[in-house]
Amino acid sequence: MDHREFLIKLINKGQEKMEDVEAFLVKQKQLEIEIYKGDIDKYSVAESGGLSLRGSSNGKMGYSYTEKIEDDSIDMLIDDALENSKYIEGSSDEVIFSGSESYEDINYYNESLNQVPTQDKINFVINLEKEAYALDDRVFAVNTCVYQEFEGERYIVNSKGIDLYDKSNGGVTYISVVVKEGEDTKTGFSYRMFSDFGSLNYKDIAKEAVDSATSMLGAKNIKSDNYPIIFENTTFASLLAAFTPVFSADNVQKGLSLLKGKIGEEIASPILSIVDDPFLKDGFASRNFDDEGTASTFNKIIDNGKLENLAYNWKTANKEGVSSTGHASRSYKGSISTSPTNLYVLNGDMEINELMSMADNGLYINDLAGLHSGLNSVSGDFSLSASGYEIVDGEKKRPVNQITIAGNLYELFKDIVAIGDDLKFGLPSAGYIGSPSILIKSLSVSGE
Repeated sequence: MDHREFLIKLINKGQEKMEDVEAFLVKQKQLEIEIYKGDIDKYSVAESGGLSLRGSSNGKMGYSYTEKIEDDSIDMLIDDALENSKYIEGSSDEVIFSGSESYEDINYYNESLNQVPTQDKINFVINLEKEAYALDDRVFAVNTCVYQEFEGERYIVNSKGIDLYDKSNGGVTYISVVVKEGEDTKTGFSYRMFSDFGSLNYKDIAKEAVDSATSMLGAKNIKSDNYPIIFENTTFASLLAAFTPVFSADNVQKGLSLLKGKIGEEIASPILSIVDDPFLKDGFASRNFDDEGTASTFNKIIDNGKLENLAYNWKTANKEGVSSTGHASRSYKGSISTSPTNLYVLNGDMEINELMSMADNGLYINDLAGLHSGLNSVSGDFSLSASGYEIVDGEKKRPVNQITIAGNLYELFKDIVAIGDDLKFGLPSAGYIGSPSILIKSLSVSGE
C-alpha cells in the first residue's frame, strides 16, 4: 500500500469516530559530507519523517502522531487524537480547510541533482577545502567544510476533499576558515544555496571565505558615537530573520508584536518593501500550498513603507474575519502555527559604491553576534556585537570589531535612507530570508 492509499484509509476510518479528520505526512532525506584535512570526516544519509492526524470531536480539535506508517497504527492514531481533543485549550478555534479554488502547478524538485555522482560531490568539497588552504599562507585552519543536500515530500489528505502532494529538494555548501598573522587570528565564512550542482564554483566560494577572513586582520574598535550604517545584504537578512515573528498574526493577536492595529499605516521608510514569495525560483521555502492545504499566494507585507498584511493561518484569520495568507506551518509532531516562505526586502536601485558614497564616515557592518539573546522581538529593541569596516572617502577602509550597535527595529525601518540592488538570501540557518544592502541614517555604536 502506498502512502496516499494509507492516508485515505486512515481518513475513512477516522470519520467513524470524529466529525472531520486530516492526515499530514512528511518524509525527509538529507545527505551530509564533511571534509577535514583532505579526508572525509563525515558521510551520512539520514531519513526521517512521520504522520500527524488531527480530528474534531464536539467542536474541539485533537492531535496524534506516529513515525510508524503501518496499518496497526491506524486505531492508535484515531483513539489518541480523540482523547487529546478533550483536553487541548483553544482547539475549538481550529478548522480543517476544504481546499482552495486552484493551485499553482510549479515543480520545485530538480531531478538532475540526484543524478550527480556521489564522488563528484565528494570531490567538490575536497577541492573547496584544498583551495582555501592554497589561496593564502595565512590560512591556519579550515574549521568547517560541508556539503549538504535535502529532499522533502508532503502529503495532506482530509475528509473535506483535500488531497495534495509535493516534493522539493536543494542543497547548501559552506566553509569556515581561520587565518593567522602574528598573534592576530580571524575567521571567514562563505556559503552557497543551490538546486543545480553545476552552478557551484569551489574557487569562488573558497576565495570569498579567505578574503572575508584576511580583510579583518588588524581590526580594532572605534570611538563611540552615532554613525551612518550600511548593513551588508546577508547581515540585514540575518537581523530581519530574528524579527520575523513580529509579522505573525498569531503574535500580533497575543500582544507579542507592536504591529497590532497597524495594517494600512506607514511603519517604515517609503522606499522599503518586504514581500513573501512562495513561488520564488530556487527559493529555500518555495511551495504551492501551505501545511493546511491553502493555496500559496504572493504577499506584500510592507509596501512602500505601509504595513499591508500579516502572516495568517486559518485559526488566526478567522479571528479577524479575513482569509488565510497561506502561511500555516507545522511538523508532524506539533500543532499548526505560522511561518514565512521566502521573505525578503525588494531590491532598490543603488549600487554598493553609491551607498558607500552616501555613508561617508560611517560603518559597513558585515557580521552580527548575539541575535538570539541581544534583541527583544516584542519591543523591537536590539543591542548586538558587530564587526565590519570604516567607510572613508566612499570606500571600505580599516576593519572594525569589538563594537556594539544598538537601536530599535521599528525606528530602524523608518531611518532607511537607501537600498541596494544586491539581494541575497541569508545564512543557511535562515536561507529563506533575504535582503539587499541597506543604508541606515544613524545608529548608536559603542566602541572605545
